[in-house]
Amino acid sequence: MALVPVAEALERLLDGAAALPGERVALLDAADRVLAEPVVALRTQPPFNASAMDGYAVRAADIASIPAKLSVVGMAPAGRGFAGVVQQGQAVRIFTGAPLPEGADTIVIQENVRDHGGGSVEVTEPTVQGRNIRRLGLDFAKDDVLLGEGRLLDPAALSLAASANHPKVGVVKRPLVAIIATGDELLPPGSELGPDQIISSNAYGVAAAAQSVGARALDLGIAPDRKEAIAALVTKAVKAGANVIVTLGGASVGDHDLVHDVLTGEGMALDFWKIAMRPGKPLMFGRLGDIRCIGLPGNPVASLVCTQLFLKPLLAQLGGRAFQQDMRRARLGTAMPANDLRQDYVRAVVSTNAGALVATPFGIQDSSMLKMLADADGLIVRAPFAPAAAAGSPCDVLMLR
Repeated sequence: MALVPVAEALERLLDGAAALPGERVALLDAADRVLAEPVVALRTQPPFNASAMDGYAVRAADIASIPAKLSVVGMAPAGRGFAGVVQQGQAVRIFTGAPLPEGADTIVIQENVRDHGGGSVEVTEPTVQGRNIRRLGLDFAKDDVLLGEGRLLDPAALSLAASANHPKVGVVKRPLVAIIATGDELLPPGSELGPDQIISSNAYGVAAAAQSVGARALDLGIAPDRKEAIAALVTKAVKAGANVIVTLGGASVGDHDLVHDVLTGEGMALDFWKIAMRPGKPLMFGRLGDIRCIGLPGNPVASLVCTQLFLKPLLAQLGGRAFQQDMRRARLGTAMPANDLRQDYVRAVVSTNAGALVATPFGIQDSSMLKMLADADGLIVRAPFAPAAAAGSPCDVLMLR
């Protein structure tokens, strides 16, 4: 099978990946979720003319000349309005959020009123008619569309939905990605290693990347290099309702790379296998019914680079989220040789010099070296057959942080 260009591979992987159906969840569970339907106001806010300040509700005509003495005839705290009517020469002590009493048309802030005791106050500063009043429906009116479908529910949006009297909202279901590591050599972190064994690390980075775009991650553990063991975990993933199955390792062309055979044996229709990129050439993609299957390389750096390029956009699209790689223009900190037929993603430190980004690649780019990826700020993207480039030449950088 010929090497598939990166852009074509992404297009084929995302083809037909629509947002999942909606579900209704409580507001406290809706943070960072995507609306599957608009939020329409169930009430008007504020539901009455309300005081915006602590002070006194008065008639503007009574304070046209300053100073003005008024009789205090009652009090209006928030949640319990004044039941009477403000008449000529009268005032009502009022607090922020309380309904404006009938007859009053202005709020004088308490700093501009002198209390003489015995129910008598004196307004000492002029106040324009209608000042310090939040009018009925100032924020929104009943039946207003407050939040549109596709809106990410950030703190302000959640508070707005609550204010509109919604205890629940309809959100896009979070995609579920099942992660299966494969290999006799792998053991989980914390294990005592034998002489031929290593720690399984890829699943943790893949799960974190999935969660960063709103997906759920189900780590199904490590399958030894036996077809029946891998098939058992694939069956678990299907029964769990996974939208995406990610396998780690075992999808290349070696004698012990069994994932391709297992998945096709389970009914997966293979779409492509091998990408024209470095690192990450042995990436596999296929469909098992409605489930998308991605076979990531076993090398840790290749696995995480492919996760950034392919898995995150897929999960974002299934979750109804907008997603765009953070690509920026920079200048090379050192010279780079000519490239071959594969698109290169070169780990680099990105700094700023005189307001411009400078991307300096690490000297060694072995796809097993995780520390270098953790230290990298971005990946220099070099097109297939890119010519040699001198230090200071422009380049494209995919920012990682």
